[in-house]
Amino acid sequence: MIKVISYSIIFLFCISLYSQQISKEELIFLTPEWKGERFHDGRPKVSNEIIQRMKMVTLEEAWAVLKGENFKYQYAEGWQTINPDSVLVGRAVTAVFVPGRPDIHRVIDEKGHKKDGRIKSQNSWTIDLLEQGDVYVVDQFGAHIDGPTIGDNLGNSIFTKSGNGIVYNGAIRDISGLKEIGSFTSFFRSYHPSHHLNKPDGELNTTLIGINTPTRIGMATVIPGDIVLGRDGGVIFIPPHLAEKVVKVSEVVRLRDMFGHLRLREQKYTPGQIDSRWSDEIEKDFSKWLNDHIDQLPVPKEQIQELLKTRTW
Repeated sequence: MIKVISYSIIFLFCISLYSQQISKEELIFLTPEWKGERFHDGRPKVSNEIIQRMKMVTLEEAWAVLKGENFKYQYAEGWQTINPDSVLVGRAVTAVFVPGRPDIHRVIDEKGHKKDGRIKSQNSWTIDLLEQGDVYVVDQFGAHIDGPTIGDNLGNSIFTKSGNGIVYNGAIRDISGLKEIGSFTSFFRSYHPSHHLNKPDGELNTTLIGINTPTRIGMATVIPGDIVLGRDGGVIFIPPHLAEKVVKVSEVVRLRDMFGHLRLREQKYTPGQIDSRWSDEIEKDFSKWLNDHIDQLPVPKEQIQELLKTRTW
């Protein structure tokens, strides 16, 4: 049922607009809880500061906040990775491909080239929209043989424009060349040395139907402008209006964990005391520890000061 609804939403937007790309007005309509700055295309523009701080957030911390806000379908797993020990963070720009269909492919090609001013094949169109800090998120319907739309040429273009890698629900090619890019941290389903076929009057297996539209990646729903957090083999898509909360909650958890682990190693408290609700004594000790180490902790000093202001012990 979930899959049917997700695909229905995607086709509704793509077909009703007679275009692959969602309008600014539609995107604003879909993200009413975001009150901040937006890109010219309507995507929410989460600040660079929050994106930088997001790089320290774990998947567990982000997942817990989203679950508490009733966002149950934001995590996707089962990936292969480039740079598995690195973290991928940025704002989502989405593309949706479907199995190739000649009649649709022809009219999309014609409109893209003649009316929208797009050049060459459809697999590069969304890449042209990327900006620094974006993450290219692609539903390639899990295509494997003759499915890859991304190799090292497009990979270099993606990285130059965005400074990031990709989340790609399908196969990639030229994996050796992609690894040579260096910081092209990416999550993909599989690898195959073939390439996609895009000739509607010959061999065809992929057609682009969505640019910056809502999409589904695994069991996750993705909206353009979502914050992508990929690390440790998994990817979570964070709604823009919750990004700051995810970061701040994560920072508090990180500080409490650091303090708790330290005190356990010192044997000042027992595991039972640290694993349960802290007593007033431990909370006071935690506040003092924050004050004493405010310049050495891996959280911005301003955030620690803000946290201390809200504490009454």
